[in-house]
Amino acid sequence: MAPVKQTWFEMPATFLQESGVVLLREPPGTNANKLLVSLLEGNYKKPFVVDDGFVRRLYFSLSYVQSEMDLQEPDALNIAYTRKMMAFLLFLPRPKHVMIVGLGGGSLTKFCYRKLARTRVTTIEISDDVIALGELFGVPPADERLAIVHADATEYLAKTDERADVILLDGCDKNGVAPVFCDAGFYQNVRARLKPNGMLVMNLVGSSETSRTHISLISDAFLDRVIVQDVSADGNRVAFAFNEPGFSPHWPSIERDAKKLEQQFGLDFTAFARKLQRSYQRQSQGRRR
Repeated sequence: MAPVKQTWFEMPATFLQESGVVLLREPPGTNANKLLVSLLEGNYKKPFVVDDGFVRRLYFSLSYVQSEMDLQEPDALNIAYTRKMMAFLLFLPRPKHVMIVGLGGGSLTKFCYRKLARTRVTTIEISDDVIALGELFGVPPADERLAIVHADATEYLAKTDERADVILLDGCDKNGVAPVFCDAGFYQNVRARLKPNGMLVMNLVGSSETSRTHISLISDAFLDRVIVQDVSADGNRVAFAFNEPGFSPHWPSIERDAKKLEQQFGLDFTAFARKLQRSYQRQSQGRRR
């Protein structure tokens, strides 16, 4: 039997001063005026989508865009921080297993699944509403390489026997990084789920104070083997943490490999490598003082 498709409640997006429509996971006959007030006041509890016919955006609130898809290039990484997170390929170009915390609009899940043809992808998402919205963003169905796990990532990572080459941590609520991640034990569990030479890559969004707290927790868990890179286009930061005890990047080799990766994936890996090297050197000097 074919799966039943979700029916989306549709409203004009004119109240946002945008063209197109707002799509919500609500039953037919829902009071549109009440929904409108809830959205504008920031009280709406579910994720929702704005589609202008060119770009489809996922929101948890109107404060910021959580995910974005170009309808002409649905597998492209439209938002800058997602492209920066893929810079892990500079250090681990052939991962066998990528674990992603936070599905969102599926940008990272789709990119890893479709561009890394020999890689198994496991995505953990706590919200069934977000999982349901995957239909609108072209998230592929589960198969032998792709699993979408409906679970609380803090519990999943504490209990699973799985080991990943890379964990991409992009779990957010309407205010930024999910508060449940702000815990030393959580990052210890993240590290325990990595292979010996594995990596954590985390999107840091929210207040500067929140970012500093998470960077400190990550640094403690990974014994200061962390590179933090600003993403000026988004106002985010991305943290790259390395499980390997003797981690010491050989930047000339990384820069040579960046050119090959650039041709393969169409992302600016040369710029990624140079910026990461500058951040690494700056942070190393700061630790020696």
